Amino acid sequence: MTETGPIVVFANFLSDLAVDLDEGQILMTWARQAPRKAWLLRPGDVFVTPVRVSREFLQYVYGLTGVTPESAVVIEVPPAGAVPLARAVREAGLLERVRALAGDRGAALLPTALDASAIAFARDIGIGVHPYPTVEAAEAALKTTMLLNTKTGFRETAEQLGMRLPTGRMCRRPEVEGVVRDLLRDHARVVVKPDRSAGGHGMRFVSRDDLRSGVGLPLDTVGGPEGLWVVEERLDVAESVSVQVEVSTSGTRALFSGAMRTVQGSFTGYTSPLPPSCAQVAGELEEWGTALGRYLADHGYAGPFGLDALVDTDGVAYASESNIRRTATTTPHAMVTRLTAGSVNTHPAWSVSKGRTRAPMDFDEVLARLRASRLAFDPDRGEGVVLYADAPPDGRSWRYVLIARSAGDVGEQETALAEVLQFEGG
Repeated sequence: MTETGPIVVFANFLSDLAVDLDEGQILMTWARQAPRKAWLLRPGDVFVTPVRVSREFLQYVYGLTGVTPESAVVIEVPPAGAVPLARAVREAGLLERVRALAGDRGAALLPTALDASAIAFARDIGIGVHPYPTVEAAEAALKTTMLLNTKTGFRETAEQLGMRLPTGRMCRRPEVEGVVRDLLRDHARVVVKPDRSAGGHGMRFVSRDDLRSGVGLPLDTVGGPEGLWVVEERLDVAESVSVQVEVSTSGTRALFSGAMRTVQGSFTGYTSPLPPSCAQVAGELEEWGTALGRYLADHGYAGPFGLDALVDTDGVAYASESNIRRTATTTPHAMVTRLTAGSVNTHPAWSVSKGRTRAPMDFDEVLARLRASRLAFDPDRGEGVVLYADAPPDGRSWRYVLIARSAGDVGEQETALAEVLQFEGG
């Protein structure tokens, strides 16, 4: 975040950066997480969100960050279907309001995804794109950004940079089944990934038995009839890990690393720092991330990005993909850093997770339970549970961040939280 001038926090989850806009349903599902961007707000900032943010959640965020409700503006953009947020703003007649709030004050746009639509929006309202010196500089980085958010673009670049990769091949959709059969001759299982996908969307796991059964290989519609796909050996995975890196004018540096919780390749949570079971890969992971950061810097990119890897049962790491954007861990890390800055917990352990309560509850009820059980985040101790996102539509699928002094303490908090909120399976 910049220390000078206001920011327009632009929650453009509906973006063609990682997934084609044809995949509208999954994009709109991701967009429901937009309220979490409120944790980035400072006095003078503007928040443009594609979904409603409840008054209760904003009061809670402001109470922990010290931002007064009068000092930040939240603009809720009415639903417009699977279209970029910039287009939805225009269709709702809100463009002039954003321009009036930001254009005359030296503001900069902070998009969730740096895409062509966001850059055009910044140009329309006469502001910069954070952290680039000019809108033109942001635009110049777009080609590399788009490429490195694809599976094929990442594999090619990772090979050039000397990263260890799972055995695999790139191909067009009609060739996928033949490539799968070829790889299954040497590997018991493979994973089939659409070129443009995020969060595990559209991935398929295939074994020799699947093909013997005659089921065939039904693929997701992602990418269309001639789209690119990657077929890789499926490793015996012990941990899925990632490192978050920042590229700035002062250089490239690793911010943090951690382990991802995944179900069938889909992201469900994150714990930082890396657990002891895979801590040995931290150095190599940061080395890969820094190398990729230097490559991105050479091609004009600035800002945060994530590099994901898989650690097999022998403890060996294999690079799997890059996410050249603000990822699902960028905002929680910024929030944790902000909330613990004045506390005694100077090197917090933290996790992002979600749990499903047995009965629906509203935001105030969940918060009251946390406070009554003394699990709610304590600013002085720098520890506790933070309701990281707004109340879920069903009142049951809650997202939260646990902040503690150690990974063991995070685990104890999670056990206690499951009991207090009566999570299913808890």
